[in-house]
Amino acid sequence: MIDLLEGRFFLAFIALLEEKSFSRAAVRLGYVQSTVTTHIQQLEKISGQKLFHRYPRGIELTEAGKVFSKYAYQYVHLSQSLKESMNELDQPCGTIRIRTQESFFLTRMLPFVQEYIRNYPNVNLRIEQGSYQDILNGVLDYELDFGIVPQDPNRQDILFYPIMEETIVFAASEDIARKVRNAGFQILNDQLFISNGTSCLYHTSAVGVLKNAGIMVKDALELPSLEMIKQYVSCGNGFALLPEIAINNELKTGTLKILPFNSKMSFSHGLIVHKNRELSFTAKSFQSELQRFLWV
Repeated sequence: MIDLLEGRFFLAFIALLEEKSFSRAAVRLGYVQSTVTTHIQQLEKISGQKLFHRYPRGIELTEAGKVFSKYAYQYVHLSQSLKESMNELDQPCGTIRIRTQESFFLTRMLPFVQEYIRNYPNVNLRIEQGSYQDILNGVLDYELDFGIVPQDPNRQDILFYPIMEETIVFAASEDIARKVRNAGFQILNDQLFISNGTSCLYHTSAVGVLKNAGIMVKDALELPSLEMIKQYVSCGNGFALLPEIAINNELKTGTLKILPFNSKMSFSHGLIVHKNRELSFTAKSFQSELQRFLWV
């Protein structure tokens, strides 16, 4: 099989996978659409498997396509690493793909990214938002160079590099916080709990702490962004579990208050990398810079 495979076939596969459209994949690669179609047909012929389901609304990977995608990403990654090594780079360049939770990016990574881009203008940082499971899957499928997660996955196929500790607090409006001070935590049984969703580790931790305090979460609301959660809670609509650093301004202005639970919650955020992924010179440099910037 290997003597029939060409690098442009892998590039076409990844472009189609990520763009979900033959026309958009063609634009991304600078091809006409028929060229992308031909490359995918060649891959399917060589592999002897159908790699994509074609639907009017777009495309989806078949089971064979999901298997193939892992190797396609590895091929592109190795090609980039080889290119860097052959050029004997003295400055990082190329693309680094990272996935992290939105709250961590906004509160911790954004200042680093701004500094890094200034210092290394030839590096293209492709940063995506995702849940814990999204991040882990991206690393396991060789789709990402790095993931940033709030705890060690404790898997033999994943390397975990701690970068910082994060304190998490329950927050609510002044009105709800006053009711808690006057009547106790039991009033939260009648309040809406707001989070990024059940796939978020913060949500899971919150439910455990609340249960230990005799509070059962009867009504929960999933919101997609940190800013939406803060705004919703500030209006007196329920309470949420948030990184303490994310609400510093709201605490100063009094629009949010920390609910005084006895249990202190913290997470050890870290970079995760697939054990079998050979990091490029640029990726190693990025990892070193990020750990230096964030580690406290």
